[in-house]
Amino acid sequence: MLGTRRYALAFLEHGTRLLHITGVTAHPTRDWTVKQARNLASELGARMESLRFLLRDRDGKYGDAFDAVFEAEELRVIATAPSSADERAVRTDHRQHPP
Repeated sequence: MLGTRRYALAFLEHGTRLLHITGVTAHPTRDWTVKQARNLASELGARMESLRFLLRDRDGKYGDAFDAVFEAEELRVIATAPSSADERAVRTDHRQHPP
């Protein structure tokens, strides 16, 4: 539908630069992201052994169950640092509205 926002979950293999788009939805949830993680693990099968870590952001849609899919494949899950853009917005707001 034109104008409807969609979200895609994509995984990029750094070494090969292969992009895996596991799913697209209008309403991503924790359950949906876990399903996509399982789909990727199933799709890659034995190739998962060549991967060492998963780098992801801190979005609440990635919970313990999402991480567990990759940890079960012996990948180290690394969450990125808190967003500096969020921190910048707080500082900007603070400057506009002094205490």
